Amino acid sequence: MRWALVKVALAVTTMVVVAFAVPLGLVIREMARDRAFSGAEREAAAVAPALSITTDRDQLERVVASAGSDAGMAVHLPAGDGRDALRLGRPRAADQDVETVRKLGRASTAAVPGGSALLQPVALSTGRIAVVEVYVPESDVTNGVGTAWAVLGAVGVALILGSVAVADRLGVRMVRPAQRLAEGAHDLGEGRLGARVPEEGPPELRLAAVAFNSMADQVVQLLANERELAADLSHRLRTPLTVLRLNTASLGRGPAADQTRSAVEQLEREVDTIIRTAREAKPQTAAAGPGAGCDAAEVVRERMAFWSALAEDEGRTWRVAGADRPVRIPVARGDLAAALDALLGNVFRHTREGTAFAVDVHNGEDAVIVLVSDAGPGIADPEAAMARGRGSGSDGSTGLGLDIVRRLAESTGGDVRIGSSVLGGTEVRIRLQLDGRAPARGGHRQLRRRRPRGLAAVYNRSRTH
Repeated sequence: MRWALVKVALAVTTMVVVAFAVPLGLVIREMARDRAFSGAEREAAAVAPALSITTDRDQLERVVASAGSDAGMAVHLPAGDGRDALRLGRPRAADQDVETVRKLGRASTAAVPGGSALLQPVALSTGRIAVVEVYVPESDVTNGVGTAWAVLGAVGVALILGSVAVADRLGVRMVRPAQRLAEGAHDLGEGRLGARVPEEGPPELRLAAVAFNSMADQVVQLLANERELAADLSHRLRTPLTVLRLNTASLGRGPAADQTRSAVEQLEREVDTIIRTAREAKPQTAAAGPGAGCDAAEVVRERMAFWSALAEDEGRTWRVAGADRPVRIPVARGDLAAALDALLGNVFRHTREGTAFAVDVHNGEDAVIVLVSDAGPGIADPEAAMARGRGSGSDGSTGLGLDIVRRLAESTGGDVRIGSSVLGGTEVRIRLQLDGRAPARGGHRQLRRRRPRGLAAVYNRSRTH
């Protein structure tokens, strides 16, 4: 397409330049010729008054000399009054041409060596016709024509080159975005999901690039959601697996017990493999739609009833506060249950037996806060723990538990914070926005500075329930 545009522009511009430059060059040549002969006519007209008055040789020679061009002017006087034909100056025209002009009585031009001669008839006082000859050199006829033609040629070449350059740039502007769009589609087809196309070029190609990038983003998002769903569903299997692993410890010794423990360990490894394979995608959780939600207090009571059996087996003390009355949140029941299971599973997995833990629910005007705290050793690097897929590096850690909790909170416009609990261990604070608006950053910083006092007050209040 690029070279086709260049060829079309070259052909069209060349035709236009030829169509205008050739006639204009001819006009310039004719104008130069007319200018030269007009000057000759003025010189001849300067002698005509003297010829109409006198035919004296001496006087006429002075008149010819006063015209300023005695070397280029001649006067042909006819014979008469007992006098032969007389020629003054330097004649160049043939006698036949002079006699023809005298007979016809009108001006004419004749070709002479080195140029042309203007033959102008003039009536004498005797009634005869004299002929004034003015020599017009070829250099006067072509004076300035070569320069004008050179300028026209330069302008024509400049126009052609300019049109070719503009056509080439226009072709590049049209072809390059199309090539990038084709390359992006090829890369995306080969599995390079990061392929994007610059949104530049003509409006139509820009719209095509925008549509392509949107399509690529949708493809990446769909793949990410699929991997994320696989990882989250696989991670939910960790809860029953934890129960099975803990229960196998009480089976004692024997082939059946060893076989059961081996099967549980193999199942845990398989689940970990699935999670690690699927966790490459960038997560994104959509906000719950209108009307969706659940009773957070009911879900907390249900999950604590489930984990309480394991807590009693391991000698852990636990408590629940703020779950004695309904607390509506814009989160699906299964998602909140999965987030609580992830946090409580971390407590059982990463703290020693006998470590106490607690779950507190606080219902505010614009948000609901769920606190899960324990009396364990705490988390040394909260930021690393919140990073998706990082985990603790230990066996059975996929690094997706806290990420599930974070995405749940962010889907409502809330957030997750990790700090120190009043029990001496880790506290995970889940803030679930009720109106879907993200909290202000200044509010976060203020809440963090006041956290020790607030947590102590929460713990003291919870002891009364």
